[in-house]
Amino acid sequence: MLAEAACRSETGTYAEFDLSEEQWYELHLAAWLHDCGKVTTPEYVVDKATKLETIYDRIHEIRMRFEVLRRDAEIEYLRKSREEGADEEALKAIFEAQCATLEEEFEFIAAHNIGGEFMPDEDIDRMEEIGNRTWLRHFDNVLGVSWEESKRIGESKPLPAIEKLLDDRPEHLVAEYNRGERYNMAVKRGTLNEAERQKINDHISITIEMLEQLPFPKHLKNVPEFAGGHHEKMDGTGYPLGLKGEDMSIPARMMAIADIFEALTAADRPYKKAKKLSEALFILKMMTKDKHIDPLLFELFLKEGVYQQYAEEYLEPDQIDEIDINEYLPEN
Repeated sequence: MLAEAACRSETGTYAEFDLSEEQWYELHLAAWLHDCGKVTTPEYVVDKATKLETIYDRIHEIRMRFEVLRRDAEIEYLRKSREEGADEEALKAIFEAQCATLEEEFEFIAAHNIGGEFMPDEDIDRMEEIGNRTWLRHFDNVLGVSWEESKRIGESKPLPAIEKLLDDRPEHLVAEYNRGERYNMAVKRGTLNEAERQKINDHISITIEMLEQLPFPKHLKNVPEFAGGHHEKMDGTGYPLGLKGEDMSIPARMMAIADIFEALTAADRPYKKAKKLSEALFILKMMTKDKHIDPLLFELFLKEGVYQQYAEEYLEPDQIDEIDINEYLPEN
């Protein structure tokens, strides 16, 4: 759609821009293949919706430990209330206060499992404090696990064993990944830890590597460049090659804007909610200001109504709000 808008342009930067039939096919093919390197990225990393998610979301384990702590508090309350001279009212008040604290603490952990824009240091400190709560494990944690995991766990602790509510244990270190509960809960932005984010970023290098090995005919020779540039930035701070705007073709710069806009507004991503049209355009405006995307192409994207055309075809009705493009146009 953006390329069509550039081809329609009769004045300004893109007045001379045009694509032949072969070049249209080249761009079309590059668009379909731009993320082909993700075939090497584990699905749980690509779709990691929460900080504790691997193949499944381990928040269920954490919730069960809170259940154990609540049950222990209830047992202690019932035991003491049966003692001679027990102050039933005071014991009940203590138990109810413990339950309220555990409920609030679990809600805090659960909320931060979702991930977000920023987790402040004081919340990480509180998460560590809550994680230091202990519970008693009465069953052997090596029974029933694979030989590979049992090797990582090592020898079982004498039972009953004191365990922390949140922990980073040897069995959490799997190949290059750290699945530690505290380690992952302390992720400050989003849900991906450092190794997972690097794995995601690697997909574009693999995309380029895969495409450069394919024997494309001459008229498709630019497919790797078009497909491989959508994470580069105009100021050279992108990846994987750190290209600057002048190093990239116009179609490659178009791919970057299209990829970001589609990702922001997509409703099929388990790790985030779809943005409204105004939210997506504001983020793109900020990226233009930070010299991450091509300001002239973004201006074309707005003035030619590409955003509206895409929205009407692909977005949910409640995502499409009123837009005044003057609020988003790049500053000259």
